[in-house]
Amino acid sequence: MSFRVLFLYPNFRSESLVPPAIAIMSRILKNHGIEVELFDTTDYGLGLGRDHDRLSETQLSVRSSPHRTLTKVDCDPWKDLNDQVNRFQPNIIALSTTESTFLLGVEIIKHIEHRNPRDMPVILGGNFATTAPERALSFPEIDIVCVGEGEKALLEFCQRMEKGEKYKDVRGLWFKGLPGIPIRNPPQPLVDMNENPTDFDLGLFAPVRLIRPMSGKLYKMAPVETIRGCTYGCGFCNSRQTGSRKKSMLKVFEEIKHYRDMYGVEYMYFWADTFLMMSKSELAEFCEMYQDVQLPFWVQTRVETITDWRLKPLKKVGLHKIAFGIENGDEHFRQTVVHKEFTNDEAVRALDITADMGIIYNTNNIVGYPYETRMIAMETVHLNRRFKGVETVNCFTFTPYHGTLARDKAITAGFMDPNAIASADTNEDSILTMPQFPKEEIRKFQRVFPLYVKFPEDRWSEIQQAEEDTAEGNAILARLRTEYKEVYLGEPAFQSH
Repeated sequence: MSFRVLFLYPNFRSESLVPPAIAIMSRILKNHGIEVELFDTTDYGLGLGRDHDRLSETQLSVRSSPHRTLTKVDCDPWKDLNDQVNRFQPNIIALSTTESTFLLGVEIIKHIEHRNPRDMPVILGGNFATTAPERALSFPEIDIVCVGEGEKALLEFCQRMEKGEKYKDVRGLWFKGLPGIPIRNPPQPLVDMNENPTDFDLGLFAPVRLIRPMSGKLYKMAPVETIRGCTYGCGFCNSRQTGSRKKSMLKVFEEIKHYRDMYGVEYMYFWADTFLMMSKSELAEFCEMYQDVQLPFWVQTRVETITDWRLKPLKKVGLHKIAFGIENGDEHFRQTVVHKEFTNDEAVRALDITADMGIIYNTNNIVGYPYETRMIAMETVHLNRRFKGVETVNCFTFTPYHGTLARDKAITAGFMDPNAIASADTNEDSILTMPQFPKEEIRKFQRVFPLYVKFPEDRWSEIQQAEEDTAEGNAILARLRTEYKEVYLGEPAFQSH
């Protein structure tokens, strides 16, 4: 009987992209004769009240979209989980989480009946495992953590375990040892992304999981990795841990064709923190390649990367939308706390170029940083009001992830419990307690942020009333949101979903 791995994917979001890391790992394991199955919580609707996509729509951060049908909302997830475990009899359980979904992952493990860690160990992968391995291992449900990239470590661990060989010295893995003293192995060499399989295992997921909203429509969408890691050092982000490496354009093209031809993908998302971090030669190679694809695509990038010579050819070959991380509108605060170096004028220039090209774009902003005040947060409103043609504006609550500079600042200032796990969704209340900007005030600001950005200032007194979570405040908020959709998003007042 072959070796068997059950991946667990804890997810609150009903219409998120499929996680590419699991698709990569599954293909690598299958290529080496290992059986793989997946338990994905997405379609059970475990967190519809915390569903980022639906909350963002309510809060005007995205256009209203039709929603795909969740296929398992009437099923018992824990019965299904145990039925799958009892049938498949996995040799290991591989849990992939972010910090935000880690506690849900632990909850899933707790529901597995009669699990013996020696016969069915749980290995945790993902960003939280890398940035907080000792914290993760402190949970009795977690037996092993993968620190860093997992392609080589997970395969080697499975192969050794299958052969009955010792495995507690596998590089990149940490194991439980004596109380409070884990077994820490050195990291694996960095992966050459061009050596990974081209045919990521999207088929591991239910076909409906490829459906995702974008600018008011549903598309069958796939993520394509072009750059891994980031060379920038934003204070709120832990991608800076890994540095940055690029995949060859030939490899990218092979993957795109695989998704289009094998799965009928209609829309591409390029999985990179800063997609436009390209030289002229790299851009030319990408555009020459992509002109044969004929599919729209969406990217994230920084304002510093925006130029005419980059956007013109990309629009010709299918660039549909760009997401910009603005984060905060106070220049000094953004540069010293958020650690983003661009000026407000540079941001306006970049987004003007984007608007003039006729490219749809949105901005991502964050409220509730350590030391932030209401006055500083309002500077984010003022900066976003300078952007012409912006489709939607997101305002997320600052989440103090392990491994970030801003988390360190929050702990040093006494704004949070140093042992806290940042499990709250980015639409939920702040976990910081700051006297100068209480979490109740952060919540009020966030729920009306798009209204302050789009409505004229002579309407701000109404918006201020809508900040209050009272019968009167909620009635005003509902009326303003309806007007916003009609005037600024071109949506009818009543929509069926």
